[in-house]
Amino acid sequence: MIKRAVPRRAALLYFDCGFPFLQCPSYRLNFRKGFPVSQSILLIISGGIAAYKSLELIRELGRAGVKTRTILTRAATQFVTPLSVSALSGEKCFTDLFDLDDEAEMGHIELSRSTDLVVVCPATADLMAKAANGLADDLASTTLLATDKQVLFAPAMNVRMWQHPSVQKNVETLRAQGSVVLDPDEGLMACGEFGPGRLPEIDRIKSAILAALKPDTSLSGKHILITAGPTREPIDPVRFLSNHSSGRQGYAIANALSARGAKVTLVSGPVSIAPPTGADLVNVETAEQMLTACETALPADVFISVAAVADWRPANASDTKLKLKGGKDPVSMEFVENPDILKTLSKKSKSRPGLVIGFAAETHEVEKYAREKLRKKGCDWIIANDVSGDVMGGTDNQVSLYTEDDVEVSPDASKDQIADWIAERIAKALNAD
Repeated sequence: MIKRAVPRRAALLYFDCGFPFLQCPSYRLNFRKGFPVSQSILLIISGGIAAYKSLELIRELGRAGVKTRTILTRAATQFVTPLSVSALSGEKCFTDLFDLDDEAEMGHIELSRSTDLVVVCPATADLMAKAANGLADDLASTTLLATDKQVLFAPAMNVRMWQHPSVQKNVETLRAQGSVVLDPDEGLMACGEFGPGRLPEIDRIKSAILAALKPDTSLSGKHILITAGPTREPIDPVRFLSNHSSGRQGYAIANALSARGAKVTLVSGPVSIAPPTGADLVNVETAEQMLTACETALPADVFISVAAVADWRPANASDTKLKLKGGKDPVSMEFVENPDILKTLSKKSKSRPGLVIGFAAETHEVEKYAREKLRKKGCDWIIANDVSGDVMGGTDNQVSLYTEDDVEVSPDASKDQIADWIAERIAKALNAD
């Protein structure tokens, strides 16, 4: 076996750079209590300006409970260093096919078969050409040729390179051989040109990796309707009432359910995060629009009301921008209540989903208000959390799942991990029927 070596210096550097959840030398501290490492990938980082994004991918996979071993090509070391990669992964970074210590133990063979999935990110035209044509002249290409695991490529290159017939032929060959090759994103590139060729967003790559690692069909054939994000209630054409909801938890739940084979309809208020992979996204702004979209999406097996819907809206929104009057008198405005989306869907007599789940974001007396909401709304579960800190805009969360006569508390973890925790319980509830 290849010897594990994590430089203490690297670990301390990583801690000092603002990532306190990883405090080496113990790699296991990379994961929150209650979420043990269960699977691993071999990440091959090839040369290209997008190589720096692989560091974020390592971090996000770690938060999802996936261990990462790494290979850096010689070209990749011009963009990221083995020290940075080792600090983030908590594992030795491999770079040289002819390393005496590693190859004495057949390192490239062991590397190619010791993980559950091989990921190439970024995947350059050169490395994909080698993989497609069976060439092996360095550690990365030799490992790809020797592996018996599925390989996932996340391409990144100039638009003209991506569209070149030779590259497209190699992509077709790799897919025909059983590899997953993601389509690159379209946009402005470092070279100044615009078009397809940008590295896919990290969330998209992460979702593809998790789907490849854990093919789960426990929710196959189920339709799940989710609301997420805030709503915006217009005051006039330039002003509105809203809240701090980022939509991250709802989007993470949509991803987790899609990964289990569910058909997911996500009705979302305005957010600034990428759409989840595999979900049908319906964009809305107001609470009334959100209710209409939800009713249109029925029937569904499950409804999950994650959105932070505004309780009130101005009774009479102005068609023109309101002007300051310049006086000292206080400004008043009349408000009316918005429709209660959770209660409306919970009380439906014919098209009510079999499992209706509400969210309760509270700043105090969380259990008291969660149980009151469970009773008043007529839903089956309430998932409550304390948002007195930075939960609504942050990346972490902890929730309590309330039913009529029970409560279960999740670990304190990332919103992706919380989403997986919720999805697992939904799958168990549906499959128990």
